[in-house]
Formats: sequence, structure tokens, C-alpha cells
Amino acid sequence: MRRIALPSTILGGIIFALLQAAPAQAQASRTWVSGVGDDVNPCSRTAPCKTFAGAISKTAANGEINCLDSGGFGAVTITKSITIKCEGVIGGILASLVTGVNVNDSATGTPGTIIVTLSGLDIEGFANGINGINFTSGKAVHVHKTQIRGFRGGGSGISVSGASGTKELFVADSYITDNGNSSSNGGVLIQPSGTGSVEVSVTTTRIENNTSGILANINAGGTGSIKGIVRDSVVAGSANNGITTNSGGASVVLMLDNVATVNNTLGLVSSGSGAGLLVGNSSVTGNGTAVTATSSGTVLSYGNNLVNNNAAGETFTGSPIGTK
Repeated sequence: MRRIALPSTILGGIIFALLQAAPAQAQASRTWVSGVGDDVNPCSRTAPCKTFAGAISKTAANGEINCLDSGGFGAVTITKSITIKCEGVIGGILASLVTGVNVNDSATGTPGTIIVTLSGLDIEGFANGINGINFTSGKAVHVHKTQIRGFRGGGSGISVSGASGTKELFVADSYITDNGNSSSNGGVLIQPSGTGSVEVSVTTTRIENNTSGILANINAGGTGSIKGIVRDSVVAGSANNGITTNSGGASVVLMLDNVATVNNTLGLVSSGSGAGLLVGNSSVTGNGTAVTATSSGTVLSYGNNLVNNNAAGETFTGSPIGTK
């Protein structure tokens, strides 16, 4: 059989193309991290990586990173749709002086589109971390069975911002504790600007001992909206406000269903035209002031709440509202 010799230029081009394709082929749909892993590894189950940052570069978009065992896997910036899931072990992120998880796809070709799921994580700010989770650009972030604590360095446990588009935040079965260092931050801060909007759902979650519990805020000039629900949850021990809606005119409305607002300086706070809280099946007790509404803000009751043993302010605004 006669062999055909390829010209060197063609052979070189083939080799170059194969090398260029290698990185894309190397990304796996599922990768693994371990407390005894190494980021030079391919992040497979038998050769896991050491950090989330090391694994994410080897994980394909829409893929998943899992923890083989307990460990501290470091802070991470997420720019593509991905799941980080570590239930059953301690998926630790120690974020001293930094943010634990940054979600930001603004520099990609399709900003505002990524969907991120964080499940079974332990995000520790060491009393000086900035934000536990900082969501500035993307479509949706799901936080499930996660503890976020100790972010006292100027941010919040979870911070959602951005000047355009609509973001979705879903928090369930989680603990958000000991965050914030002023009245303008705390457990969960939702603060879009410009035309930005946020849709939020917080369920079966404890938000405790933060400077403020949940802050939903659109400053004057913002034209977006904040809407959503807090359900089957506890907001307790806030140095300032338990749950706040604040607006310079845009719509900022949260519904509270079976929420305990306990031992905060101010329990339920609504300030500014367009700001409101709709409260049903909930308990408001032990607060310095139970209900505070200023500058045309409203805190409306469905008439089935338990409001007792607060030092002051045990009256909702307006008449009880009915169900539809």
C-alpha cells in the first residue's frame, strides 16, 4: 500500500486545530472537589480538584460541581449557568475580607441569562467578609440548604443589585445569620437601580441576628420594581429593621405568609410611596416597634395575624384586606 505524505502546512494546521479544540472537550458536565484534591487534576471523581474556582474552569456551562467530602473550597466567581451542590458534607467557603460567591455574567456575550444553583454550602465571612453571595448580573440564583454568616465587612449575607433587566432570587431551607454592619445592609439586601427589577421568594429560612433582616429598597430615580413573598420563615434579633420595603416611588411590595418577626428593634417597616408589606398568618412579637409606616408606605394585614408583646406600634395601616 502506498502512503500519501501530507504537506507540512496541512499537517501543522490539523495539529493546531486539535490543540485548539482540546480545552472545550476537557470541560465535563459534572466535576468534583475534595479537601485533599488538587486543582491541577481534571476534577473527575477519581482525581478531584481542590477549589470551586479550579473546578469551575473545567465544568461545562449548565454542568454541576459536587463535593466528594468535607472541606474548604474557597471563594468563587460564576459567569455561566452552573450548579454547586454539596449536600451531605460540608461544602465550605471561607471568605475573609472578600465575597464568598460572585454571580456576574455582565462580561459575557449574553448578559443577564445565567441560572445558578447553590445547595448545601457553608459560607463563612469570618466577621469581616464583604458579601456572602453577591448577585449583580444573571437571570436567577437558587440558594438551598445553605448557611451564610459572619459577613460584617460592609455588605450582606445575600446582596442583589444591578441597573437593568429582571433578576430572580430563590432562597429555601437556609440560615442567614450575623451579617451586616449598618442599617443599610444585613441578612438579605435587594437593591436594584435604574430600570432593574427583582422577583424574590424566601421560604423556610431563618434570618437571625443581622443588622437588618430583609431590606427591599429602590432609591429615588429607580424605575424597576421588587415583588415577591417571604413564607414559613423567621426574621429575628435584627439590630435595626426586621423586614423593610423602601421606595422613592417605584413599586416595592412583599407578601409575608406565616412569618415570625421577633425581637427586632423595628419589626415591619415600609417607607415611601410605592412601598408596601402585605401580612397574613404571621406573628409579630417582642419588637421595639411592631409596625412602622412612613412617607405613604403601607403595612396591610389580612386580619389573621398575631401581634402582641411589642413595646409600641401594634397597629397596621388601613383596614384589613381580604383574600381573593
